[in-house]
Amino acid sequence: MKRLTVSLLMLGGLLVSLQAAGAASIDSAYTKILLDSCPLIEAGDEEEGTFGGAWQCPGYKGEGVYVAEGDLRMFVSFGPDAANEPAAGQTLPNFNTVNETLEWRLRGGVPFATILRWFPSLDEGSKTGSVLIVTQLQPGGGTCQIARIDAQANKNANDLARQAADTLAGSFDCTQPPQIIGNPGILY
Repeated sequence: MKRLTVSLLMLGGLLVSLQAAGAASIDSAYTKILLDSCPLIEAGDEEEGTFGGAWQCPGYKGEGVYVAEGDLRMFVSFGPDAANEPAAGQTLPNFNTVNETLEWRLRGGVPFATILRWFPSLDEGSKTGSVLIVTQLQPGGGTCQIARIDAQANKNANDLARQAADTLAGSFDCTQPPQIIGNPGILY
C-alpha cells in the first residue's frame, strides 16, 4: 500500500511538472507593422476611387504579414499564401485602422496565433474604439480571426486575448464567425 501511495504521488508530481512545462512553453514575441517600410504589392486605383492597397510585411522570423486597406477598413492575414487565407477577407464592420505592434503567441518557439489591436471608428468617426483580434495561424485555409475582445469594455482584455489564442487556436473552424470574448461592449 505504501509503495502504491509513493508511486501515485510520484505520478501526480510528474503530471504537474508536465503541465507546468507545457504551460511554460507558450510565450509571446512582438514585431511591428510599419507599412512605410513594407513593399506595396497591390495599389488602389485612384481613378476608380479605390484608394488603399496591399502590403507584404515581415513578421516573426520572416513569417509573412499581409496587410490590405479598402473602403477605409483594414484586413490582416499571415503565412506564405496570406492573401488567400480567410483572414484576408475579415475586418470589422466600422471604418478602422490597426496598431503597429503585433503579438505572436508561440508554442515551443513556433507561432500559432497573433493578437492585434484594431481601432474602429464610433459615433460617425468622432470617437475610436479598441478591439483585440486573435487570429489562428494554420496555412492552407485555416488562418482566420478566432476571437474579438472589446479592450475598452474589458480591463483584462490582453489576458482574455491570450487565453483565447492559447485555447482556441489550432481547433477553430474558419467557417464560423470569430467568438466575442468577455463583455461585448461595441461588439454586440
